[in-house]
Amino acid sequence: MTQDERLSRMEAVTDATLSRLDASDLLDELLDRVRDLLGADTAAILLLDEHAGQLVATAAKGLEDEVRRGFRVAVGRGFAGRVAMTRRPVMLTDVGPGDVVNPILLAKGVRSLLGVPVFAAGDLVGVLHVGRLTPGPFTADDVHLLQLAADRAGVAGAIRSRRLDQSAALAVQRSLLPERLPTIPGVDLAARYIPGHDFGIGGDWYDVFHLDGGRLGIVIGDVSGHGLASAVVMGRIRSALRAYALIADDPAEVLTLLDRKVRHFEAGNLTTALYAIVAPDRSSIRISSAGHLPPLLARPGEPAAAIDLPRDPPLGIGTHHLGRHATTVALPPSSVLVCYTDGLVERRDEVIDVGIDRLSGHVRPEPAEAVCNGIMLDLEAGPRTDDVALLVLRREH
Repeated sequence: MTQDERLSRMEAVTDATLSRLDASDLLDELLDRVRDLLGADTAAILLLDEHAGQLVATAAKGLEDEVRRGFRVAVGRGFAGRVAMTRRPVMLTDVGPGDVVNPILLAKGVRSLLGVPVFAAGDLVGVLHVGRLTPGPFTADDVHLLQLAADRAGVAGAIRSRRLDQSAALAVQRSLLPERLPTIPGVDLAARYIPGHDFGIGGDWYDVFHLDGGRLGIVIGDVSGHGLASAVVMGRIRSALRAYALIADDPAEVLTLLDRKVRHFEAGNLTTALYAIVAPDRSSIRISSAGHLPPLLARPGEPAAAIDLPRDPPLGIGTHHLGRHATTVALPPSSVLVCYTDGLVERRDEVIDVGIDRLSGHVRPEPAEAVCNGIMLDLEAGPRTDDVALLVLRREH
């Protein structure tokens, strides 16, 4: 490549017109230009969530599903995590299953990867990477150009602006959802939350907490509506449920108390919730549902199926319910319990039972994180209009 050609390529990603675009458009345009100039099939930016120590897929071309499905990877894990940990360019010339932790990269057929760190004011704020569907090395010029593009995004403020927006949403989310799931002896846990809108938080939630005597409380719920208003109501309901869980030992009683609170203080906010208590020896789980979709259970040697539960009315419907029900279900070793909200299974053109059956096909007695990944990988393509919350529990022994 001649000097003039090299300069022309650099100008394409440092064009002053980029600085006049807003953060979202700038990142999209930058990824388009980088993908074209490097002859790549994919390009993506992951921003650093410092609090969680994870990279969050934020913008992508050719890998849009990883943004839509809320893909995250811990710093130090996988390809992008390695770039963030070393703060240096990383190249993979023949990608194999052991090289990446993002199943979407493998499903796409990416065979070579080049990634560089993204800095803003000297701080690591993310990772920019490109991929090709054919194996082979990138050149030194490719590395230089990709790093230039990453630096351009940071200097232009696009990364910082998007990261500030993302950080605000994450701060709200952290105050309402568990930052990290607790480490529980004998139990393997994994969860996902994906908002159905740009703000990044809504009325769906999950929760896991310790109870007296070695018991474990797990919750999943859905407040009607979207955005910050629903999230605020959800936060109040979540806190109330935790309080009632400390004074009542039966899930049905906890939801009865919560229903009274919602009807009195949160009138007009329809809420579904499922609350379950795992026994100290993890051999069983006692579940009560307030209008929520039934969890799925996969036992070794058996296909996954929805648990047959009495589906009591949702919380806050405006009438006093005389009694709620709780069901005890056996949880043999290696069993997997999947709790979810309707955004995961509901489609406009089909009855919800079809979505539940489709989901059950991805639930197997496997590690919780693998089950989560398999479910999220099957999420329908296209923009989401409803939030998704997913909580997976596996009894280890």
